[in-house]
Amino acid sequence: MLILLNHCSFNKNSKIWKKNEKDISIKPNIEKIFSNEKFVIKEFNQSLKLDLSAIKIKNINFDNQNNFGSQSFDGSLNKNGSYKFSKLEEINRINFKPIFLKNGVIYFDKKGTIIRYDNNQKIVWKKNYYTKLERELYPKLNLILDKDNILITDSIAKYYSIKLNNGELNWSKNNSYPFNSDIKKSKNSFYVVDYKNTLRCYYIYDGSECWSLQTDESFTISNSKNSLIVLKDKIVFSNSIGDITAVDSESGQIIWQLPTQSSSIINKSYSFKNSKLVSDSKIIFLSNNKNEFYSIDSKTGTINWINKVNSNLTPILISNLIFTVSNEGFLYVIEKNKGNILRITDLYVNYDKKKRKNIYPLGFVIGNKSLYLTNSDGKIIVAGLQQGNITKTQKVSKNFTSKPFIFNRNLFLVRNGSIDRYN
Repeated sequence: MLILLNHCSFNKNSKIWKKNEKDISIKPNIEKIFSNEKFVIKEFNQSLKLDLSAIKIKNINFDNQNNFGSQSFDGSLNKNGSYKFSKLEEINRINFKPIFLKNGVIYFDKKGTIIRYDNNQKIVWKKNYYTKLERELYPKLNLILDKDNILITDSIAKYYSIKLNNGELNWSKNNSYPFNSDIKKSKNSFYVVDYKNTLRCYYIYDGSECWSLQTDESFTISNSKNSLIVLKDKIVFSNSIGDITAVDSESGQIIWQLPTQSSSIINKSYSFKNSKLVSDSKIIFLSNNKNEFYSIDSKTGTINWINKVNSNLTPILISNLIFTVSNEGFLYVIEKNKGNILRITDLYVNYDKKKRKNIYPLGFVIGNKSLYLTNSDGKIIVAGLQQGNITKTQKVSKNFTSKPFIFNRNLFLVRNGSIDRYN
């Protein structure tokens, strides 16, 4: 029999904006029983063996709902390629995703030069559309593939479109503020959030603005990216102060809004970190480094449950299970519908107690039946999903890397200066 470790509850300060309403109404009978005090995490239900017989393997590189699930990879982590580029400047975390192609990879270097490589790591083309002054600002790029074109937004408020086959420029424009999110696209538009916590909609064909929606901004610059997903006719996004907002994709009008933090977070949003939003269409999941893991109804914005998990890593959904890793290195398996914690496993069990205090996880993916976790000490930990047992620990970098990416039965890690490929 499974035992619920932490009973779920609602946040008494949960609020909803309904479409075309200006006032915020407080939901009744909602009580928050978890405070932000430090708590001790212990392993739980280690003997529980998961039944993964019904697991469905996905082979996707892009998903508008960030719902990647289990990817096709069961390799032994033998390095079989490296795509080199000049090291990025002024970076303390690599959270920029390459574009993966069947015949290569696309990324950027420290001066904002976009580089397309073939599968033999040779450069097919490289293009730079920045002035000399702009290059000295070391722009960081967010890239997304749209048919035969690439859409780019950056950290110095520029956005543009280039051709996939040769890198030639389609159009280029500037925003008032730098961008601080991944890019999502739907139909003829793409969406991105800037540092002013403004969601912006642009037309793909020429970059002109469809509409924009500004939410409350913080007094400090956030240290993490905002997140957004596309759900049929609406865009849902998080901002730097913990608000989750659903917006009509055609008009830009608010459908609902859910504040997850008190107003005091505005003054200290630099240290506040949300995970990316992940959805199965009906439910939205996210967690943060304030010990809160949320399940939110995507239609109404109401909270289904909250559990006490301290993580700003993107959770992964598989069938009725949620997998996530806490900032302390514990693997959580959570029941998706009810929020019950089924198992907690210590992935840092082999670290010395003093050393593990200075180590934190960077991100993880799930292969066929294993989890691959990168860490700030440059190691990758492989753990079996069924029992959570550690099967391998391998040094892949001198220090931090990106989260792992799986594509075309290979695993990729972005280091500062290269993208390494493993089979």
